[in-house]
Amino acid sequence: MNIVISNSSDKPIYEQISNQIKKMIISGELSTGEALPSMRFLAKELRISVITTKRAYSDLERDGFIETVTGKGSFVASQNLSFIREEQLRLTEDLLQKAVDIAKSSDISWDELIELLELLYKGE
Repeated sequence: MNIVISNSSDKPIYEQISNQIKKMIISGELSTGEALPSMRFLAKELRISVITTKRAYSDLERDGFIETVTGKGSFVASQNLSFIREEQLRLTEDLLQKAVDIAKSSDISWDELIELLELLYKGE
């Protein structure tokens, strides 16, 4: 599993890990029932605290992406990918609504808002 941690990111390391694993599950790179690396192994590989990987795995389990079996490890949960995508779409919609509200109250034009979104989406 290829996880990249950015120390310059404004997101906490546990969130970077969980977001990347979610993306792998949604894209099909990780399939239902597939074992994830142990928390200790992942922490060692990424050179971070086990507490950080534990937090990432706990969040993934809470959100229904993985299941943990005591003594056996963590596995990709069986799930309805369309439901997960719908949840992600709803979250995106909520955040975009906040951005639109701020833009309107700050007199940011539609064209400026679209340009900004395009830059952020394309990672420029």
